[in-house]
Amino acid sequence: MAISIASWNVNSILARLPTALAVLKTIDADVVCLQELKCEDDRFPRLEIEALGYNVETHGQKTYNGVAILSKHRIEEIAPGLPENEGVGEGDDHARYLEAVIAAPAGPIRVAALYAPNGNPVDSPKFPYKLAWMDRLVAHARRLLTLEEPLVLAGDYNIIPRDEDVDDPAAWRGDALFRAESVGKYRTLLNLGLVDAFMQTDGRARQFTFWDYQGGAWRRDHGIRIDHLLVSPQAADRLQSVAIHREARTLDKPSDHVPIIGSFAL
Repeated sequence: MAISIASWNVNSILARLPTALAVLKTIDADVVCLQELKCEDDRFPRLEIEALGYNVETHGQKTYNGVAILSKHRIEEIAPGLPENEGVGEGDDHARYLEAVIAAPAGPIRVAALYAPNGNPVDSPKFPYKLAWMDRLVAHARRLLTLEEPLVLAGDYNIIPRDEDVDDPAAWRGDALFRAESVGKYRTLLNLGLVDAFMQTDGRARQFTFWDYQGGAWRRDHGIRIDHLLVSPQAADRLQSVAIHREARTLDKPSDHVPIIGSFAL
């Protein structure tokens, strides 16, 4: 038995609902972690998504941010936001993190949908906030790993891990997504024992998950890989494959991100 877990920055669920529903039907994942909902909880299109067979939990925010977990299995132990004891003050009211336990038939799996800060421009308060938010994530991930259970931290990390994950490394070098400080936070997560699911199963260069709307980026394949599934050793042992659903970028009114889907033998 396998369970598929997807991550997708939908870039406004209401603005792209027909496209989102089409993509969800196509990928048919057991669990989907959505980011950048850009709507409050009571405006989320719950009925339309429940009609696809999903249970729905959201942590929304008006106009900005927002994350959701969709699951074809029961959702338990729902926890919105990173724990307060890991707070750093500014930004704690941002709807960027939602964690839950999925009651899968072969055993529970802990899943989090996360939307890390962009951090640009780097000479503004947004960059220190990005780094501080990542520090909070590191602290929480360290505690989650002590549970020694299947864990998937799925989301838009807004970090490009390697030169091979960007079309033009030199052009991105000064961007918050590719600054050494940002990449260092990502590597800290890996050093805790988390595994980049894509790197374990594939690892090829130029397997992008985001293409800007400007400058013909999609047509020219000028993309970056910033959407990741970071998994605990217990989940990595069961990881079968990872796929990037590029076709989602070809639809009408697409998100600038596409889903990344991991399959686990659980």
